[in-house]
Amino acid sequence: MTQTSTATADAAAMLPVDGTDGALAGRVFDPVAGGPSVVAIRSEGVVDVSAHFATMRALTEQADPAAALAAVSGPVLGSLDEIVANTPDASRDTSRPWLLSPIDLHVVKAAGVTFPVSMIERMIEERARGAADSAPDVRGEVLALLGGSLDDLVPGSPEAAALKELLIEKGMWSQYLEVGIGPDAEVFTKAPVLATVGSGSDVGVLSKSAWNNPEPELVLVVASDGRIVGATLGNDVNLRDIEGRSALLLGKAKDNNASAAVGPFIRLFDVGYSIDDVRRAVVTLTVDGADGFRLEASSPLERISRDPVDLVAQTVGTHHQYPDGFVLYLGTLFAPIQDRDEVGHGFTHHDDDVVAIREPKLGALINRVRPSETVAPWTFGIDELYRGLVRRGLL
Repeated sequence: MTQTSTATADAAAMLPVDGTDGALAGRVFDPVAGGPSVVAIRSEGVVDVSAHFATMRALTEQADPAAALAAVSGPVLGSLDEIVANTPDASRDTSRPWLLSPIDLHVVKAAGVTFPVSMIERMIEERARGAADSAPDVRGEVLALLGGSLDDLVPGSPEAAALKELLIEKGMWSQYLEVGIGPDAEVFTKAPVLATVGSGSDVGVLSKSAWNNPEPELVLVVASDGRIVGATLGNDVNLRDIEGRSALLLGKAKDNNASAAVGPFIRLFDVGYSIDDVRRAVVTLTVDGADGFRLEASSPLERISRDPVDLVAQTVGTHHQYPDGFVLYLGTLFAPIQDRDEVGHGFTHHDDDVVAIREPKLGALINRVRPSETVAPWTFGIDELYRGLVRRGLL
């Protein structure tokens, strides 16, 4: 097993600090069954509960998903160590089970520019026209005009509107100002249904991108009626040069093969874990390169400019429904300005970077970085999922 595959196959690192005490749900590809199985992560191992919940969507639609998961059992597919060790793409034995992204039919949504610093960085990308070498000068110009901290600015407030008008007067208009401090959040579709990858798998970066970064985020799991039922971690891989050329290239910058990672597991809300834990979360990031480069960062959710519940309300309601539920990336405080290759060029990924996104109560999402064109192609869609469930007698 290579050094990178070893780093992405650490089962102990993927678990929350309280181990299997929480209501942890995941998905595993079971080659014996010929398809994905919903599983419970328990002290005795990885328990297949697909006879009770054919899809993760079926579990998260329950009135109390955590209680519903606790009430059922099934066969043990293996230990978490065994299944995680078999997950990395480079060393996988396809005759044995491996870990998948924990979501299936949920629509994959993402909120952007939810932290003041992310608004500033998007403005910099835009003004630099996607050129990394122009970013330092543009950053100094933007920060000088903004002055002070934006942490206490409430989007949509009179104070935010006044700042927006001032920046426009000074020639600093940006479409990111509107979603950063205006009344309406940016919520976009990050990836198609079933296209996300899980912890241990490769995550993809488009090979023609020369300025890109991971985006470590907390991800809410939301039922079709708008209830927030749990949370997990996500990597909203970002191509700064492509989005910086034009916001209309957001789809090209955000939605590529293996460019959305989710996992390792969904932690369902119960008496020991709630939305308040989400609000108190501190998401950390490490990037370890084969070249010896190391990057460390953190993103405290308390610094988010829009409350997670408000972001969900802006996503689902009378204006838009999601009959199979959705997940919502909440955005990140991470600003990738640490130089890697050249002074003034900031950070960009190299092949074989190992990205670890951690939060104590959610565990760790760990992925190796490879070009989107060479990672395992996305071939398992909704039609194949349902044909398999029917064949297995689960529907």
